[in-house]
Amino acid sequence: MYELDLITDMLEEQLVKGNLRWIGNFNEIYKDYAIGDVAFPIYASGQLQEKGFFLSRIFSALVTPKYKIRLLLYTVQEVNPKLLRKIILACKNKFGPDDWILLCLVQKQPFEKSAKDSITNTADKTVGITAYSLTSKETVVSNNVLGKGLAKQLKLTEPKFEAFDLINFLKSFTIVFSLGTLMLITFAIVGMIIQPNQMLLALLLMFAFSLIIGQRIYKARYHTILSLNSRGFEIREGQKVTKGKWSNYTDVTIYITPKLETCLRLYSKEETFDLPLSRVGISRKEAYSTIKQLIGKK
Repeated sequence: MYELDLITDMLEEQLVKGNLRWIGNFNEIYKDYAIGDVAFPIYASGQLQEKGFFLSRIFSALVTPKYKIRLLLYTVQEVNPKLLRKIILACKNKFGPDDWILLCLVQKQPFEKSAKDSITNTADKTVGITAYSLTSKETVVSNNVLGKGLAKQLKLTEPKFEAFDLINFLKSFTIVFSLGTLMLITFAIVGMIIQPNQMLLALLLMFAFSLIIGQRIYKARYHTILSLNSRGFEIREGQKVTKGKWSNYTDVTIYITPKLETCLRLYSKEETFDLPLSRVGISRKEAYSTIKQLIGKK
């Protein structure tokens, strides 16, 4: 069940960071939320209306429907038609008749045909379902507008964590901007291409150019993505890819680098290896607990 716990943590991070704003504006997140005897690891409530600038809020109030949106994650070893009906009825009895209910179902086992048919043939237009199997990597979606919309925005693949690293982006931007500015000043001094009275415009153009090229350098060299599953991990740092298996390690500790970055340090007989946490935006507590269990499971 460790991968199911990681999926829960990943969805929570996406909600907190606003990555699902194209589905709705979720402003309340509950953990281990119970509806009757059905327990949901994550429940988020929100709405379609914007909460941004004044003009955006006016437009949203006049045009956007005032539906409540209920997004719920349910993790289980295997979904069957009886369980699916139970989940939907529990939600329908709890929430308003016009509320949009978005169900994210993640199961360990491959889908049975009966379960797939029950999901795709969901008749209620206010219920959208996206289901994902960790074993077969298959996604099943309810054949309605809400289901298709949910599947488009929510990627229930194996747990994958990433975050924008401002420091390394600024490093990439600064390198490009400094070299470009030095080149412009040199051209201005010798009177080539750029005249001194055109320097301000040239610097503004160089600033915009540096943002674009700096972003590309950052993606190619620094942006870090950490993927986890029950067998091991994969780290993509720019174009560099590093893979490892939990069976190769004997222990894990929380490690703070000299740059004050938080990592999980994995120990083996031959070496140590650091999994970046703060650079990919993953919860330290949840990651440590889960990876400790994965290492101890071998």
